[in-house]
Amino acid sequence: MALTMMASAQPIGWFDGQGDVGDVEIPGSSTYDPLSQEYTVVGSGTNMWYGEDEFQFVWKRITGDFIVRAHARFEGEGVNEHRKLGWIARSSLEPDSPYVDAAVHGDGLTSLQYRREKGADTEEVQSTAQAPDVIQLERTGDRYVMSVAKFGEPFLRWELSDIDLGDELYVGLFITAHDSTVSETAVFSNVRIVLPPGPGFVPYQNYLASNLEVLDVDTGRREIVYRHPQSIQAPNWTPDGKSLIFNGDGLLYKFDLFTRVPVPIDTDFAKRNNNDHVLSFDGKMLAISHHPEEHNGQSIVYVVPVEGGIPRKVTNEGPSYLHGWSPDGKWLTYTAQRNGEYDIYKIPTEGGEEVRLTTTPGLDDGSEYSPDGRYIYYNSVRSGTMQLWRMKPDGTGHEQLTDDGLNNWFPHISPDGKRMVFISYLPDVAPSDHPFYKQVYLRMMPADGGEPTVIAYLYGGQGTINVPSWAPDSKRIAFVSNTGLRW
Repeated sequence: MALTMMASAQPIGWFDGQGDVGDVEIPGSSTYDPLSQEYTVVGSGTNMWYGEDEFQFVWKRITGDFIVRAHARFEGEGVNEHRKLGWIARSSLEPDSPYVDAAVHGDGLTSLQYRREKGADTEEVQSTAQAPDVIQLERTGDRYVMSVAKFGEPFLRWELSDIDLGDELYVGLFITAHDSTVSETAVFSNVRIVLPPGPGFVPYQNYLASNLEVLDVDTGRREIVYRHPQSIQAPNWTPDGKSLIFNGDGLLYKFDLFTRVPVPIDTDFAKRNNNDHVLSFDGKMLAISHHPEEHNGQSIVYVVPVEGGIPRKVTNEGPSYLHGWSPDGKWLTYTAQRNGEYDIYKIPTEGGEEVRLTTTPGLDDGSEYSPDGRYIYYNSVRSGTMQLWRMKPDGTGHEQLTDDGLNNWFPHISPDGKRMVFISYLPDVAPSDHPFYKQVYLRMMPADGGEPTVIAYLYGGQGTINVPSWAPDSKRIAFVSNTGLRW
């Protein structure tokens, strides 16, 4: 029997349908909890290995390239150590369909499995990863990559090439019990389906859709609170904990976390705002970077009441890209290009003479005051890769805080001053670049330095977390991820 039914090609969460593949003895089921945004998948089946498969499948039709990712776990001890869960991409819903999957077994074995032709036996590439709980499957043409990690650690990757499954596939979550007499249960959280840019995509002219997300930094639990079909970027969290402020299409918006409705902030003439915007520590004022025509479209720093109004110019020279506000409200920090060099400057909030704080050749960026005002944190390429540093507010006492193989940007210090969150690009991105639409990590470490841990695996980059985005409780952050998927 080819399929014991996709009786429901009815949508389930963000998928198109679900059901049992193959002639299973015990029907499976899949449910979606919109509050937790988790999928619970229950399935039986003898195996997914030889010429035919039996499993429960939650699927979406996807054409072309994709990246799919989830946190996954088995519920309970289980019966057979060879039970499997993970992601799978199949040519059809027939049990003997060609496929590629990223599978984690009950005993912790993790492998990239595949069937090249209809009815052929499954083959595999076994990984060295043991019992990962973050699973990602990526397709680029005829190449498939499995990336897995224990939450908190960077991905380990294995890949296949020359696998032709066709262009439009069934892609989704699965579980099989490896025992026809029992059912097993898997729970998938932080499920993300990403369609990367296609041919002809031009950065800064074309944009992907955006997810506005809230993340618990200790558990890794993420919630998409708002989805937008175009580009929104860089959420600030208001000090009262009730709203986020983000930019989109040159404007600024206040997003109420209760009503989940964005409302434009009136910034009068300033309608070409970029993603460098910062709230004062008391939450009363908003500093912005606007591109006025009278400065040849270069970024200039202004301040405006948080409820809106006529912006007041602070910097007289551009480009000046805002990043930080001192806790006492007296100073703004920003990255500015002067005489062909990008350095960090500060300037009185009321305007006046700017003060140069960094002088080392190479890009210095992302400056932000610590809540106690003792330090300015920033990122710099001076060591050869982009790493995190801090200095005293007068520009002395520079200390390097990270030194690893990733390029680290935009350090943000928690309101309690204890922890730092930042975005990390992989080595395939130039150290001085922070582009849109890359696979990146959000990482966290003690504010005084230490070993970073991954708190989110995502597709994003420019606009994800450019600005201070901690909740006032120091337990959550807000950020933006991206996908070409339209809803």
